[in-house]
Amino acid sequence: MTASSSSSQRAITPRHLVLAEQQARLPKRSPDSHKYAFGPVLVVGGDAGMLGAPYMAAMGAARVGAGLVMLATHAAKQPFAAEAEQDWRPEIMHYQLTSCDDLLPLLEKAKVIVVGPGLGQSAWSHAMLEAVLASHHPVVVDADALHLLAQKNIQRDNWVLTPHVGEAAVLLNCASETIQSDRLTHCQAIQTRYGGVAVLKGQGTLLCGPDQTPAMCDAGNPGMASGGMGDILSGMIGGLLAQDLSGWEAACTGVMIHASAGDLAAQAQGERGLLAMDLLPYIRQLMNP
Repeated sequence: MTASSSSSQRAITPRHLVLAEQQARLPKRSPDSHKYAFGPVLVVGGDAGMLGAPYMAAMGAARVGAGLVMLATHAAKQPFAAEAEQDWRPEIMHYQLTSCDDLLPLLEKAKVIVVGPGLGQSAWSHAMLEAVLASHHPVVVDADALHLLAQKNIQRDNWVLTPHVGEAAVLLNCASETIQSDRLTHCQAIQTRYGGVAVLKGQGTLLCGPDQTPAMCDAGNPGMASGGMGDILSGMIGGLLAQDLSGWEAACTGVMIHASAGDLAAQAQGERGLLAMDLLPYIRQLMNP
């Protein structure tokens, strides 16, 4: 299906996400809960020198309540893992990968996988994505993994794709301006072509899923136009999947809480200079209404 062939879909009006409704989706926890009931979430990314993005995704998963978060990155020296900078959380279990053989035991342990943040597009990156896609776990596909996915002819029901406009253009082999000219039609086109749930990030983030009325998020602010915001979101969606929300529920809830956390952070200290990690305390607050 091409984007232009879906003109009949344009008449659909997305429903607006409501924060309270998304919070109500969060399951109550049994007193005898254990960490494996809410994980493990495995984040795969971080080619040489690019640890920051997957680390932020791992923190997003942790702060929405994933019981166990594993981070798998390239085995090359990763400066702020080695130096244990003050923002590094020891609760995140960090594994270094030379080859797919190193990844396979982690895939066997994982409940949900987030792949793409900092993944790169090297031979190592291609191999890691192939191994992830062969695992059949629920997957959140973001960032570099979307560029690699565009080279494949794959559909899956159990993944969530989280492109920004540039990545959406790659997925549909068109210009970014084309995506922006009709965001809803192109979000639907991504979902139709690749399956699962499509999240088209940006002002008025759109979500399209199978047999679902498209949804739109009105929360968020221009201060969130900074590096790492999408990495936090992909991790959040993965962490929500690990708590047994469906792909659609996890995507809607993650998007709304992420954007609302951005608004709270901007209200506290302003939009300019807002960083992705600034959202984390507000994410936790919104996850515990």
